[in-house]
Amino acid sequence: MQAYRVETTIAPDGSLTITHLPFPVGETVEVIILVQERPAASTTPYSLRGQNVVYHEPCEPVAQEDWSVRP
Repeated sequence: MQAYRVETTIAPDGSLTITHLPFPVGETVEVIILVQERPAASTTPYSLRGQNVVYHEPCEPVAQEDWSVRP
């Protein structure tokens, strides 16, 4: 069985049109319509991916006051 995938959107009147199919005229085909599932925004494990990163004073030492020098 040969498969051909097309992504399209349902028209406002509820119809669906698929054109330029790569099959010969008169060929019998089976049409199966699947609704694409949209991933939920809250289930993504990388919620900060693509967000801008801002560094405040990136060249300053971290926790400078926590270091003590003993003679």
